Amino acid sequence: MKTFHCDVCGHALFFENVRCLRCGSELAFLPDRLALCAIEPEEDTALFRRKARDDGDAANAAYRLCINHTEHQACNFAVPASDPNPLCVSCRLTRVLPDLSIPENHVRWYRIEVAKRRLFYTLAKLALVSVNPPAGGRDGPVFEFLADLPGQQVFTGHAEGLITLNIAEADDEERVRRRVALHEPYRTLLGHLRHESGHYYWDRLIRDEGRIDEFRAVFGDEQQPYGEALDRYYAAGGAEPGWQARHVSAYATSHPWEDWAETWAHYLHMVDLLETAASYNTRLAVPGSKQGIEGVIDPFDGGAGEFRALVRQWVPLTLLLNSLNRSLGQDDAYPFALAGQSLEKLRFVHDVIQRKRR
Repeated sequence: MKTFHCDVCGHALFFENVRCLRCGSELAFLPDRLALCAIEPEEDTALFRRKARDDGDAANAAYRLCINHTEHQACNFAVPASDPNPLCVSCRLTRVLPDLSIPENHVRWYRIEVAKRRLFYTLAKLALVSVNPPAGGRDGPVFEFLADLPGQQVFTGHAEGLITLNIAEADDEERVRRRVALHEPYRTLLGHLRHESGHYYWDRLIRDEGRIDEFRAVFGDEQQPYGEALDRYYAAGGAEPGWQARHVSAYATSHPWEDWAETWAHYLHMVDLLETAASYNTRLAVPGSKQGIEGVIDPFDGGAGEFRALVRQWVPLTLLLNSLNRSLGQDDAYPFALAGQSLEKLRFVHDVIQRKRR
């Protein structure tokens, strides 16, 4: 996620901000611009407009704040005044909320929605969701955020366009417990949503676009019984030794569908982190090597569509990221090592997305 800058004073802004800490301007993320902007109320209405800027950008478009902001302070997205839906393009994707009368659930829901808005941003930058769907509609997967009930355990997963997430994943303690129990070095809310969105886009970009033969040539035959494959994976205690040569994660070995979803999530990790580095004008040099990068390229720019260019930047960037974490006594933020076959799978995801964008 890139950093933004205040329209009024130029101060650095971050994706979740609702007010500029320097000049006090109220902020809202405008999905149709994919930008965090300073806004001001329109006189005698409930609408807002973007604050006028010195560069001549006309601040004529009117917006409402998402109703989840006005009622729950849980969203910073705006809604175009012409859109009849009271919810923003991200919040309207959520079909079922947890019971908000339970105080802890409000915090869990907020954390999940923050992660979902970050997912929406990346999908929008990749032209995989519409930032302004017609007639107040929605574009993309539908979400249900549910809690366990006595005798009814909620399983995170995807089925026919619906992504279900157990809200217990929003509790740091519970998520770490599951990460250790399942031997997963990386487990985050955003990672969950990216993974499950991969299943959604397998249906849209592979099955519906007639690319199944291409998929099988890279990932294997997805027709093998899915439930049996997962049972074997968990019964064996995880992946067999040597999986790193072919997969981005141990769980990716369980079934070709999970291999795709893990690779898809990994690709979204890649472009998001590269965009962040590019927004900071990051320049890299690997210690002890003549290799260096003059400046990390924004992966969403038109000239950054070459997969090899992304990988050239990715490797030293993750080395720096992990080294910074270790300097603070933290575990590696990126506990992965990409090898030949996993890189080819990432290239396949990249090519599928680029063809869709074109």
